[in-house]
Amino acid sequence: MTDRVKGFTVILDKEYREDDMENLENAIRQFNGVISVKPIKFDSNDLIIREQVKRELIKKLYEVLL
Repeated sequence: MTDRVKGFTVILDKEYREDDMENLENAIRQFNGVISVKPIKFDSNDLIIREQVKRELIKKLYEVLL
């Protein structure tokens, strides 16, 4: 028996204005089997995590180059 899928997570390439995403949300709703589409809002925690990851990547690159 094969595994069953109950949903997907879609990650966008960058943050977009909420009103610019209305067409994309509506398009996703048109797929067969989709019952809900809910945007995830960008907040200050996202910025903090991004900066932490960036700093860690720079640190690792620096170690490789030395």
